Amino acid sequence: MSVKVPRELRDKLERYGVKVGEVVRAVLERAVREAELRDLERRVEGLREVLAKLGPREVASLIREDREAK
Repeated sequence: MSVKVPRELRDKLERYGVKVGEVVRAVLERAVREAELRDLERRVEGLREVLAKLGPREVASLIREDREAK
């Protein structure tokens, strides 16, 4: 992966000893974590909608079936 960095910024990064690779890696990892969390929130909301349609006894029965299957 490559990125064009203006010379002035590149000079400042070098002057202050900023390790660009480490910074970029950390930012990319954070962006992926945030995207995964947003995806998980959407999936949970979808499950919440489905579970809202079921009664407490149906939910308990499904949980019991799942536990017994393991």
